[in-house]
Amino acid sequence: MAYLWNSILETGNKEIDEQHKQLFIALNDLNDAYWQGKGSDEVSGILDFLKEYTINHFKDEEIIMRDYKYPQYSMHRMCHEDFKITVEDFSRQLRKEGPSEELIVKLTTTLGDWLTTHIRIDDARMAEFIESNGYVDI
Repeated sequence: MAYLWNSILETGNKEIDEQHKQLFIALNDLNDAYWQGKGSDEVSGILDFLKEYTINHFKDEEIIMRDYKYPQYSMHRMCHEDFKITVEDFSRQLRKEGPSEELIVKLTTTLGDWLTTHIRIDDARMAEFIESNGYVDI
């Protein structure tokens, strides 16, 4: 299942939106690598990239939230921490067991659904707060 970027997911911050797009691309690349039979090293490498890119992306979002004194910063940051743990758990499982259809489907579905929901709800709420408080060019 491919996760596609669309305008519903836009936050209004071009840098953050571009990072979100890259997360979707990496997730789809991981899925494609498995189904194209590219092997454990390729799949693990893409997951490692996704993990590192996610960490950097979350740092960028958290800087924005602090800069604009977002009142739900702590809760939003906890969501990020939970996601990082989930990605790390999948990474350990993938390295231990190797890629399997069951693991890849669970991994891509879990991460893709989480990202989509988080962007549409949590990130949208953050962007709305920033915009409603008169801040421009988040």
